[in-house]
Amino acid sequence: MKAIIPVAGIGSRMKPHTQTQPKSLIPVAGKAILGHIMDSMLRAGVDEFVLIIGYQGDKIQEYIAEHYANCKCHYVMQTVGKGTAHAILLAKEYILADESIVIVLGDSIIDSNLRDVMQQDTTCVGVKKVDDPRHFGVAEIDANGLVTKLIEKPTIPKSNLALVGLYFIKKAGILLQSIENIIRLEIKTRNEFHLTDAMQDMLNNGQKIATFEVSTWFDCGKKDIILQTNANLLRNETNTHVPETLYMQNNIIIKPVNIADNVNISNSIIGPNVSIGVETEISNCIISNSIIAANANLENIILHNSLLGNDSTLIGAKHSLNIGDNAEINFS
Repeated sequence: MKAIIPVAGIGSRMKPHTQTQPKSLIPVAGKAILGHIMDSMLRAGVDEFVLIIGYQGDKIQEYIAEHYANCKCHYVMQTVGKGTAHAILLAKEYILADESIVIVLGDSIIDSNLRDVMQQDTTCVGVKKVDDPRHFGVAEIDANGLVTKLIEKPTIPKSNLALVGLYFIKKAGILLQSIENIIRLEIKTRNEFHLTDAMQDMLNNGQKIATFEVSTWFDCGKKDIILQTNANLLRNETNTHVPETLYMQNNIIIKPVNIADNVNISNSIIGPNVSIGVETEISNCIISNSIIAANANLENIILHNSLLGNDSTLIGAKHSLNIGDNAEINFS
């Protein structure tokens, strides 16, 4: 099975972090977002990948070469952001008309029974009920769970079933034809060619599309969501790690956390819900519910609900106090 992963977006909502790396490489629970996606695809039986890259695409290629060197991967460049449908069409040379494919958006971490979905006889889209579907593609379905309409970011939604960015396409050639149709007819939503509109074209031409509900979905487009994703993933013990040496350096570790092996932490309280990348130096800090990327340097800091990028330096002030009775000190 082949998976198509669009990772060409510039990640404008995640600046300044995406000024130096693609959004899909932001670390969550000790692993890049893209790493979580690749691992879930491999577990489902996917054995070939096509990644649509763009902005800083060389870093995507470097990451794959370092962590997934044994995977069969192809790369396609999207130089102009024309939407997800346009991105899929660019990969046409790697897609056979009669084959089945999986499409997963490069900023979505999803837990689903994809292996079973890939055995279905019809195209399927992953959905999850949300409180405010106006920010997503939305599926309207009939009593049998078949899609009757797909609409991208509706102003007045008639369904709360959001498209999570995971698609099983039974015959890829039919989707490619629909993408070509909407591009020829200039069918756009917010000035982009969306996969949602292409799949609506499939419906218009008599194709059946079913839905499957996913158990977990994180749309990693904003800082607060990424931090919540980090916390949720750390609840799974397979995503946690603490080097034993840290307990001998006058630290208090409050699990769950994921701390890389080659870090130096001393006189600090770390956790809960903290991820720390390689080659990081931390001393005299209190850190909770935060992600610290690689090669950071933190001293004398209290940090909460924070996302620090690679090579960050954060140094606070030390205080030596002699406080008498009934005093009140406020450093906020």
